[in-house]
Amino acid sequence: MASPDTDVRKVSILGKESIHCGFHLIPYITRTVIETLPSSTYVLITDTNVGNLHLHAFEEEFKSAIEKHNGIKPRFLTYVVPPGETSKSREGKAEIEDYLLLNKCTRDTVILALGGGVIGDLVGFVAATFMRGVRFVQIPTTLLAMVDSSVGGKTAIDTPHGKNLIGAFWQPEYIFIDAAFLESLPAREFSNGMAEVIKTAAIWNESEFASLESRSAEIFAAIQTPSTSFAGRTASTRSPAQELLLSIIIGSISVKAHIVTVDERETGLRNLVNFGHTIGHAIEAVLTPTILHGECVSIGMILEAEVARALGVLSQVGVGRLTRCLKAYNLPVSLSDPKIANLPAARSLTVDRLLDIMKVDKKNSGAQKKIVILSRIGATYEQKATVVDDAVIAKTLAEAVKVVSGIPSKSPVRMATPGSKSISNRALLLAALGKGTCKLTNLLHSDDTQVMMNALVELNGAKFSWEDNGETLVVQGGGGSLSVPQQGKEIYLGNAGTAARFLTTVCTLVKSTLPDERTVITGNARMKQRPIGPLVDALRANGSSIDYVESQGCLPLSIAPAGLKGARIQLAASVSSQYVSSILLCAPYAQQPVRLELIGGVVISQPYIDMTIAMMKTFGIEVVREKDPETGKLLDVYTIPQGVYTNPAEYSIESDASSATYPLAIAAITGTECTILNIGSKSLQGDARFAKEVLEPMGCEVVQTETETTVRGPPLGSLKAIGLVDMEPMTDAFLTASVLAAVANNPPLKQRTLPDGATLTATRIIGIANQRVKECNRIKAMIDELAKFGVETRELDDGLEIYGKPISELKQGVSVHCYDDHRVAMAFSVLGTVIKNTIIEEKRCVEKTWPNWWDDLENKIGLKVEGVDLASIDDSASPSGPQSEVEAASVVIIGMRGSGKTFIGELAATALGWSFLDADVAFEAKHQIPLREFVQKQGWPAFRSAETELLRELLSAHPTRHVISLGGGIVESPEARQTLKDYAKKGPVVHVVREIDEVLQYLGEETARPAYGEPIIEVFRRRNPWFTECCSYEFINYTGVLNGSQGASAESVRREVERFFRHITGQEPNLAPNLTDDKRSYFLSLTYPDITPALPHIEELVTGVDAVELRVDLLRSPKDAERFGPYVPPVAYVSEQIAALRQKTSLPIVYTVRTASQGGKFPDHAEKEAFELFHSALRLGVEYIDIEVSWSTKRIKALVSHKGHSQIIASWHDWSGKLKWVGQAIDDIYQNAASFGDIVKIVSKANALEDNFALYSFVNRKKISLGDKAKPIIAINMGVEGQMSRILNSTFSPVTHPSLPNKAAPGQLSFTQIQTALHLIGQLPAQRFYLFGTPIAHSMSPTLHNTGFKLLSLPHTYSLLETTEVGEEIKAAITAPDFGGASVTIPFKLDVIPLLDSLSPDAEVIGAVNTIIPKVVDGKKVLHGDNTDWIGIYNSVRSRLPAALHKPEVGLVIGAGGTSRAAIYALQKLGVKTIYLFNRTRASAQTLVDVFSSFNVDIQIVSKLGEWPNEGKPPAVIISTVPASATTFDPSVPASEGLYLPSEVLFANPSGGVVVDMAYKPADTPLISLALTEAEKHVGEVTVEGKKEKKWEVVRGLDVLLEQGFEQFRLWTGRRCPRKAVSETVWRAYRTAGI
Repeated sequence: MASPDTDVRKVSILGKESIHCGFHLIPYITRTVIETLPSSTYVLITDTNVGNLHLHAFEEEFKSAIEKHNGIKPRFLTYVVPPGETSKSREGKAEIEDYLLLNKCTRDTVILALGGGVIGDLVGFVAATFMRGVRFVQIPTTLLAMVDSSVGGKTAIDTPHGKNLIGAFWQPEYIFIDAAFLESLPAREFSNGMAEVIKTAAIWNESEFASLESRSAEIFAAIQTPSTSFAGRTASTRSPAQELLLSIIIGSISVKAHIVTVDERETGLRNLVNFGHTIGHAIEAVLTPTILHGECVSIGMILEAEVARALGVLSQVGVGRLTRCLKAYNLPVSLSDPKIANLPAARSLTVDRLLDIMKVDKKNSGAQKKIVILSRIGATYEQKATVVDDAVIAKTLAEAVKVVSGIPSKSPVRMATPGSKSISNRALLLAALGKGTCKLTNLLHSDDTQVMMNALVELNGAKFSWEDNGETLVVQGGGGSLSVPQQGKEIYLGNAGTAARFLTTVCTLVKSTLPDERTVITGNARMKQRPIGPLVDALRANGSSIDYVESQGCLPLSIAPAGLKGARIQLAASVSSQYVSSILLCAPYAQQPVRLELIGGVVISQPYIDMTIAMMKTFGIEVVREKDPETGKLLDVYTIPQGVYTNPAEYSIESDASSATYPLAIAAITGTECTILNIGSKSLQGDARFAKEVLEPMGCEVVQTETETTVRGPPLGSLKAIGLVDMEPMTDAFLTASVLAAVANNPPLKQRTLPDGATLTATRIIGIANQRVKECNRIKAMIDELAKFGVETRELDDGLEIYGKPISELKQGVSVHCYDDHRVAMAFSVLGTVIKNTIIEEKRCVEKTWPNWWDDLENKIGLKVEGVDLASIDDSASPSGPQSEVEAASVVIIGMRGSGKTFIGELAATALGWSFLDADVAFEAKHQIPLREFVQKQGWPAFRSAETELLRELLSAHPTRHVISLGGGIVESPEARQTLKDYAKKGPVVHVVREIDEVLQYLGEETARPAYGEPIIEVFRRRNPWFTECCSYEFINYTGVLNGSQGASAESVRREVERFFRHITGQEPNLAPNLTDDKRSYFLSLTYPDITPALPHIEELVTGVDAVELRVDLLRSPKDAERFGPYVPPVAYVSEQIAALRQKTSLPIVYTVRTASQGGKFPDHAEKEAFELFHSALRLGVEYIDIEVSWSTKRIKALVSHKGHSQIIASWHDWSGKLKWVGQAIDDIYQNAASFGDIVKIVSKANALEDNFALYSFVNRKKISLGDKAKPIIAINMGVEGQMSRILNSTFSPVTHPSLPNKAAPGQLSFTQIQTALHLIGQLPAQRFYLFGTPIAHSMSPTLHNTGFKLLSLPHTYSLLETTEVGEEIKAAITAPDFGGASVTIPFKLDVIPLLDSLSPDAEVIGAVNTIIPKVVDGKKVLHGDNTDWIGIYNSVRSRLPAALHKPEVGLVIGAGGTSRAAIYALQKLGVKTIYLFNRTRASAQTLVDVFSSFNVDIQIVSKLGEWPNEGKPPAVIISTVPASATTFDPSVPASEGLYLPSEVLFANPSGGVVVDMAYKPADTPLISLALTEAEKHVGEVTVEGKKEKKWEVVRGLDVLLEQGFEQFRLWTGRRCPRKAVSETVWRAYRTAGI
């Protein structure tokens, strides 16, 4: 039906012109439907999103048309469904059908589907089955639906088993394509549809594809400028942009319409439109609904194109063009795209999972999978889908590969490498800056060249098009005319170093059109670390305005478009020749002729400078290099005239010489032959010398003509070491030389032998210092990765030395980390040809220079390549934590002599209750000779051998419950190192680390052990890597020397030793006790760049919390304080920070490295560095490691497998505010996190208060549905609106403190704020606490506890309840609903027991209760009795023991009353084996002895103080439990009036000790006064670890009261009492009261 006011273009399908295309078609649609599809009822079905935009217009038009209709007026009904894929279900279909039946719709009904693909598929299936089929009309509103799902009659719904598995073919009567709908379509949805447009062109029409390639900006513009006054409805009102858009849509639809007409039921040809869908649908099944259909198909197209390439059907040119085209429309092209890789569901995209999903595909023939295979752009291999083996698909999908070792089957190989990256980038820039058109052939199709092309387009510097099916790039040069990119647009360069350096100078040539315009160039995380400072300095000095946006000396850069001044330019060129080439290439366009002077040392990579000059000459500009007029020597000075490049008609790009080194090296290492075409002696590239200067000296036969290079390798395993080789002219090739040197175990040619006596199999590569600032630090990368094979190396200032070994001695099955560096990956693939099962991770990094390397390796060289799914590979190389720890396995301690191994070891043995063994002592006992003398007589080799033998004997004889301290040199022996590494798999090997300055000081004084015979610092440097290699844990013997803080106290060292060793052995893991369902837990988020200034305030800061979060990403070493932007703190600095923090608190540490994208400061892509920090944390015994689940699965699994007794917090942060707490997405996040973590952490952003209640409901649902399997969950909404979630969250709520420099996250609250809020909302009711006893009027307990409650903002009160008996008042108090707990003092400690339901084991032994705790057991309130008196004594003594006194052997208790029981019990817990008991009444003393007769302690009654039984040792701990008035230090006082305290015998213990007086009236009792006097006499007599210690420490009665009160506070509230503040308040009240 035509309409006079609407112009439509019609497309025929199945012999009928039923596809009508145009703009603003709603009136046209209405009239056409009513006039040509008569019906009693028209039903329009849409979703809420589309309905809000267009439903009203349809209702008005239908209403108007029906009113004009003659005869019986038809009905017009509408039905709106929820948006999204979830409506496309059996249930959604049934709801629509019920609606139609309810409204008595009949078989003449016409259904209109208004919406995207979901609506079209769903409504079409309803139409196909309702009343056995009714007429329907497709009105697609998205580009994807217009060009794909609406055309062809496919209808379907989804099931849990997959997409579109239930449906029918049901052709619509009409398909109305109203392109005006696209004006309201989000840009992402438009790109989503463009994936199908590109797909259609790729399989069918090369010219249409070329148009899409070159006109992306115009096509986007067509939808970004809304039409007015219905412009475009008629042909005369259409803009060129509208015509372009409509032609693109019609072109795509026409292809599909033709295919459908030929093959309506998809028996063959119609399979072609599924290009990209076989793999794309599998991806979509995992990522829906977060990732759109077109985005999944986009990735699917690239992967299926790579399958075609792997089969040898499609060239890399086709893959490259397809990739560039999809990227131009903002579509993802790989699963590593950040928007995909960061999704929790992406963890499920394993190879096996995708292959499994692909089994259920309609194209398949049984178990055989079918994929549409491209042969070139615009054509397919077959006119149907092709059967492809799973192995080929798996290799394409896998993120890693394995080169199957063997002999190349295609030998002799003849091949060409891809075009040179260096020449390609220079040619692109020269042609763009030139005038005229230049056709470039053999251009490298890679990431780097794509980046360069994109940047030149964004600068409007050139136009690019393709000929010869993409083999030729046509560059229409701009003659140097460049402009600033559109406002807000940054030029992103990824990790393309060449592009970054060249474009820095190019951007100075840009012309400005508006004031204050600037061009910003940026890159990925690694690019932001690579230097560009010398080039920027030179350009700034020449007058250019260039600013660093983040870090000094690196990208991003902001560059003013002011032109290049020219004239004299001085440049430091010792870091990168690319700086030189950057200025050379742009110099002709400077405002004055340029004289470029290279300064600052030896110029690096001169051949690349020569290459640039030669290419400039080809493009019409001749550079002159000046000479010394006297000597004729070439100077590093260049003169460049002004001018404009003249483009040659054609320019052929040389093959890449760096890439050629890999197939040539394969020939060398396997003893085969390879010829590389298009690279010979006339090459512009320095790396062309590799064959003659590296391979030939290694024993290869090399024939090189001007244009070809042939290498024949020597017999397998007979390569020669090179000796010394300067690779400065071919620096990129050093990686290839390194892997060959690793297996070169024959001596070098005589003239190449190293002159300094190095081993004969050594290869020393020099001249490559610049390789440290490439895609990664390549020198370090080669050292680290070769070490995995067992190859030893040595780093040099400008290179490295490799010590070759026979192939048979190299370790097999190594997984090589590639650092996202193409040259690392390809170099180690060479080694993989002879070393079995070598896995190359990050296989896609080769796309930078040789995207089809893995395919060429198989198809052209003849070596099989297999895909490897890293998710299934365990990382056994991780150094942290035993994987299968033996119960109570002995602890082995290693470290430098002087690091404190013996001291720490003895403390550890005491803390664990184990035995201590010193290997040096055991050595001397075994050999009956001092160590020094043994070495002098028999020499170091014999000593090392004997030492290793003893190590094995000790481990065999004492496999459990021992702490074994080894000599510092144990790691010098390879055999001993292996023994230690083997033991570390089942038991802890602890490296004791101490500041080297202190070690040097100690060793300068120590004389008992053999002298080193070399500088100690050299010994340290040699051994330190071995200690790290062998240990599973590290204990830092912290002193504070490095940061200038005060040294650690004996008490803090003892406390940290106990925490560390009990944690790592599992005897008492230092985990937060409040991580249970019925309790609340918190951690304080420290936000300091350096925590040491805050150490004196740590106790105040951690008030109330259960753990301390160390935000590692916020730490910044003082030497890097001026650096800005994302930052990786050094491992050593972080370790020092942890050690310092450990001296101030024993709270568990939550170790967090938050990335920039998740709200932190750590670089997003520095994954390797992050996991180095995580493994370091495990070695340090950190209790909780916060791991973002967006990191790679393999690394997370490796960390989890080595976590020991630490726990993993698996976290996910979403800052977008789009994450909802209901639906599949949040369930996927939880499931993924729960699969890794002991604790799940999910953080979103609240947009409204209701979001917090949705969060609360989500947490409760998980707890109910999972029951006992539910893991603790931290669920937080960020922002001010999310503060309620922080209040309601019960697990590890992150809190701040007013004294911190800033909050760790928006909306964060303090601990006290949360407690106040909990009380206000009824979640923390006020409780009453009491002290029962008499007399108690002067008790300090109310002051203690009420101060604690106040400081923690707890709404509780503590008061005195003084009665004469345990009667009704006390019974009423303890049964009241608000009873929180009570202290019990004399005389009720026994009388109260009958009122209690249970007693602690401690209270039962002591026979008294001083604490009542109400508990809920099985829903019933019970009263539990405990005794904290003994803990008060225990903690007071333990915290004051002198460092020299690891475990006191003898104690003295004075008195035999009730408190004496607690005193004896405390001494027994301290490990005291002999306890003297003195009491005036011996019978009372004997009663006490009888009570403890079953304990492993010897209690001896003393008749007179100072006369110890059996001439025993004097006591180290003295506890008096008698009133102060009953003692005296005056010998003249009669015994009946006071007990005389003889100081000379009481304090005779040579190691000193601790004195406790339980009386606290007065503060300084006679015993305390006597002890203080004695302590003053001997200050400094005891020295431990270089520190002077007091000989005797005192504990006053109030000190014990405080300690037992702190424990009561913890038992009642689950919180640690603020010790310092409460102690100060109590002591102040005590003194004020004059007690």
